[in-house]
Formats: sequence, C-alpha cells, structure tokens
Amino acid sequence: MSTPVREPAVPIQDGSDALSSALPAPGAAAALLDAYRPGEDRFLATPHRTLLAHGTAAELPDGSAPVAIRVKELLAERHRAGDRDPIVLGALPFDPAAPAALAVPRTVRRAQALREDPLVALPAAPPAATRWQTREVPSAAAYGEAVAAAVARMKAGEFAKVVLARTLELTGDTDPDLPALLGRLARRDPSGYTFAVPSGPGRTLVGASPELLVARTGGRLTANPLAGSAPRSADLAEDVRRAAALLESEKDLHEHSVVVDAVRAALAPYCSRLEVPERPTLVRTAAMWHLSTTVTGDLADPAATTALDLASALHPTPAVCGTPTDLARRVIAESEPFDRGAYTGMIGWQNAGGDGEWVVTIRCAEAEGRTLRLFAGAGVVAGSSPEAETAETGAKFGTFLNAVGASL
Repeated sequence: MSTPVREPAVPIQDGSDALSSALPAPGAAAALLDAYRPGEDRFLATPHRTLLAHGTAAELPDGSAPVAIRVKELLAERHRAGDRDPIVLGALPFDPAAPAALAVPRTVRRAQALREDPLVALPAAPPAATRWQTREVPSAAAYGEAVAAAVARMKAGEFAKVVLARTLELTGDTDPDLPALLGRLARRDPSGYTFAVPSGPGRTLVGASPELLVARTGGRLTANPLAGSAPRSADLAEDVRRAAALLESEKDLHEHSVVVDAVRAALAPYCSRLEVPERPTLVRTAAMWHLSTTVTGDLADPAATTALDLASALHPTPAVCGTPTDLARRVIAESEPFDRGAYTGMIGWQNAGGDGEWVVTIRCAEAEGRTLRLFAGAGVVAGSSPEAETAETGAKFGTFLNAVGASL
C-alpha cells in the first residue's frame, strides 16, 4: 500500500512581502537560530522564513476591543511613527479573554527558512547532563480516568469531541539552556514551526509545532488542520505500517473530519472561494504521524480581513478544544487541574498590511527558573480508549524529553 506523505509546508509566495525578501544565503537562517538569547529576543522559524526579533518598541495594550483590531491599530500607529515595516510578534493564550503576549520588536532580522539552509543539517550539541525531577499533573492514571469519563459522556450523546491535556514538570539542578534547547528542537524538525518568545514575567515559551492555524498573503489564505495521530517507530517497516494504519483508522478519520468541517465553517464567510480536499494526507515529525488537510481560499474582501482576523475566527478549533466548543471548554476546565496558559493558543506574526502566519501552540513548554513545564494533549472521541490517549500524550512529550535528555 502506498502512503502519501506531505511535509508540513504551505507555499506562500508574494514578491511584495517584505518578510520574504531575504536572500537565501547559506548559513543565514542557522546563524539567526544560534544568535537567539532569551529575555529580549523573540525567535520564530516557519517553512517560509526565519525571524529573530530583539527588544520591544511597543507592547499590545489591554482593552475590550478584539485582539485583531488592537493589533491592527498598534501597527498603524507604529507606521505613522516612522516604522516603515512594523510587525507584531508573539503568543496568544488558549483563553481568548486572557492577556496576549504580543509586541512590536525594536529590530527584526530575517533569513530564509531553516529547511532551506544547509547548515541546519549540522548535528546539535547533545543535552548537558542534568538531574531532572519530574512531576506529572495530572498523573497518567488520573488522566486515563478523565478520558474514560469523557468517553462515557460522549457515548451518552452529550458532546462529540474534547481535547484533554496533561503536563509534565521537569525541574533541573540548573536553569535550562534555552538557546541550546531551541537549536535541538529546530534541527530535529526544520520543516516545522520553531519558536521561543517571552510569555510573561520571567517566563519563556519554547517549542516546535507541526500545525499552521492560518496564513494570509494578500488575498490568499492557507490553513492546515492536523487531527488524528500515531507515534513514529525507529523500525522502518513498523513506521510505515503505523502511517498506513493511521490513514485507514475510522476513529482518527472521524476525529479529523470534525476538525476540517469546523475550519471550513469558520473560513467560508470570509472567502469567495474555499478549497477543501476530500481526504487527508500525512504529515510526519520526528516523533509523530498526523492526519493533515491543507485548506486554501481566496478572500472576498482582503482589505478588511487580516491574518489575525482569520486566526481569531478559527481559534480554538476542535483540534485543540473539541466540539461543541463551549461545552468542550467546560469539560476541559472540569478535567484539567492546571491552567493551559499559552498552550493550545497561537503564536505568530503579522505586518501592517494584514499578512501573517499564526501557528497552533503545541509541542511546547514554558520555562521559568529551573523548571520546564511540558504540555501534551489528545483528541478524545467516542471511540477513544484511556490507554491509547495516555500513550499518545506520552509520545508527544517525547519531542521535549529527547531535547533535554530526560525520560518519562
């Protein structure tokens, strides 16, 4: 059986896009990755560009207006103040009512995509020897019980899907080396979305997400929902078997279709044309296989619709929350004994013209002092089992555990 595989990349080509104008000098993207320093820097690498921003020219102010409107007003204000090409860069939380961590940087250095830079193939330095103390919140057993309870409610017809997450707190004997951690994440999956941004006082959000929420370039949009997953195997034959099984899994195909239908419904009002493939393909990361659908469209009114307008209409998708959304949120609040914060929110950039890329904040951790708080979730539907979803979250922790030299 042939297994279609697509790298997690969506072409975005626009000669007027200032962020795409960097010459593909060998080593330029890897140099920005190596130059990242936590605190004042914000780093974001996508399949189309690498950005290293330094300092803060202006932070997004709090307010009652929607975040997309406040971002548009802030960028217009910076442009009037003489900033020729302002961008906003940072993270928004899972809870839309919580404060955003978005800012206009003082300076932005740009390069080609990491995957186009041959120097990113150089091996990263191994993790330093660190004694990690680990704490699961909730425990694997408690997480399995929450999954079982959600499945029972779905079988009773109460709701269709919920995404339940758990955390793993790693506390080391020294502060984690965030630049080295970021480098290992980026070199492990250079075709994905790698990031490190401040998420609050003394906190840094760092990760490597495979999932584009939405991108806008001129009058074109692209979204790439992922839902339905299987862990990779080091054995080639077993890895191919798992990929093929995922493409035929009734449970995972149903989970994926719920997400794609929600994306279609959210984007259709903004589009004069929307193209949604009938069947998903596969995206692979170093740790996981994912079912993937690439949605493309033409905006009906590009002048009135920014990338963040589209992202806000999509967020949260059933891929990170569930359906129906309001009920899934309540189930999450009842089931998860922690605040998600930036996890399953979105991270990205937008310019004054409304172009931008917004990524689903998964495969991430928040660093604070000597502690790394890892997050992983799984989509729970009526056909889910507690054992399988617990194993899936454990596999998703693997991205970070490998990067820091720890184990579950």
